[in-house]
Amino acid sequence: MRVIGLAGWSGAGKTTLLVRLIPVLRARSLRVATLKHAHHAFDVDQPGKDSWRHREAGASEVIVSSRRRTVQIREVEEEARLPDLLRRLSPCDLVVVEGFKREAHPKLEVYRHANGRPPLHPDDPRIVAVASDHPFPEAGRPVVPLDAVETVADIVLARSEPLAALLERLDPHRLDGHRLEDHGAAD
Repeated sequence: MRVIGLAGWSGAGKTTLLVRLIPVLRARSLRVATLKHAHHAFDVDQPGKDSWRHREAGASEVIVSSRRRTVQIREVEEEARLPDLLRRLSPCDLVVVEGFKREAHPKLEVYRHANGRPPLHPDDPRIVAVASDHPFPEAGRPVVPLDAVETVADIVLARSEPLAALLERLDPHRLDGHRLEDHGAAD
């Protein structure tokens, strides 16, 4: 498994680019998983449906399963960390992380000039390229048009990081599902 992120401000077009990128990657015979960060409370089940009613009644965890799909909804006290979420994924060829812009994984910045927000790449050495509607001649990394999806796919594949290396870098004190300090080891 390899990992890369799409980072950018809200409204930059990350999701739009990602839903155009996934079919291109699939056409290259890759199995793709996505991991999306949400900044607010969100719901994946519909009000009135059984799973929603279970949670509303107070269940701390609900799993809905059919022969085609399984969804697990868990109420949490604190936000899960990126390394922990990556460990939960089933095997695939490529994981594209949408959001988590402050994490230290390789990222492709999605930048839209009309957003009026500053670019992220000048302050983030983990941004390996930029997909933008604005030129950045001093970017020091590839800058491609937002609609150059095939080129974005090439960059994503070339600059993604192996999962094991990323996890070691993001969470070096992890041992068999537990942090070393949980076992009394010194740093």
